[in-house]
Formats: sequence, structure tokens, C-alpha cells
Amino acid sequence: HVQLVESGGGSVQPGGSLRLSCAASGYTYRNCMGWFRQAPGKEREGVAVINSDGSTEYADSVKGRFTISQDNTKNTLFLQMNSLKPEDTAMYYCATRSARCIRASLLRTTSFPYWGQGTQVTVS
Repeated sequence: HVQLVESGGGSVQPGGSLRLSCAASGYTYRNCMGWFRQAPGKEREGVAVINSDGSTEYADSVKGRFTISQDNTKNTLFLQMNSLKPEDTAMYYCATRSARCIRASLLRTTSFPYWGQGTQVTVS
């Protein structure tokens, strides 16, 4: 039984920073973990993904501002978000799947079978 629990969301002014965390359990092998977000009235979109070998992919909208990482045991996923903008306001979710991720994986939310409950990020 896979469990993903996000934390670290909150309210911040434009230009500020937040660090999201996602604690994973109940899964012995996770080739790819990722962060996705969904704003009210919009579809869920990929933000960043990281493979077990450390390779990463980012959405163009966050490249250079956000950094995805994982700890050495690969049980916790992070998203460092800098230079936040109002358009970054959304519910942020972590997800995982056994298959390796490529850039196109950011567009394939349905290919991720395991999701957390989300953490809200508000930039205003």
C-alpha cells in the first residue's frame, strides 16, 4: 500500500520561497517521482519529475526557479520553489510510478498510479 504525504505548503508573497516535502512509504521501488499542481478551474499539470538515477525534467514555466530533489534513501521528495509568482498558486501533489520518466511524462498525469492528498500553495 503506497502512501504519499505532502507538506510545506502555505501563503507567500510574490518573489518568496517555499520548500515542499513528500514522504513516501509502502513502496519498495519507485523509478520516478514527480510534482504536479492544479489551480482552480484548470487541469492538473506536471511541474517536475526525478528518476531514481537523479535525472530531472521541468515544466518550462518553472525552469530556473524550482528544483526537485530526493534524499539518499529516496523516501522523501522535495520541491524547492524560489521567485514564486501569483500564477504558481495551486494545490501541489506528489506522485510516483515504477516506470522511468521522460519530459513527456509531465503531460501524462494518468500514467502515475499513486498520488498524495496535496498541499496548498498561495502566492499573493
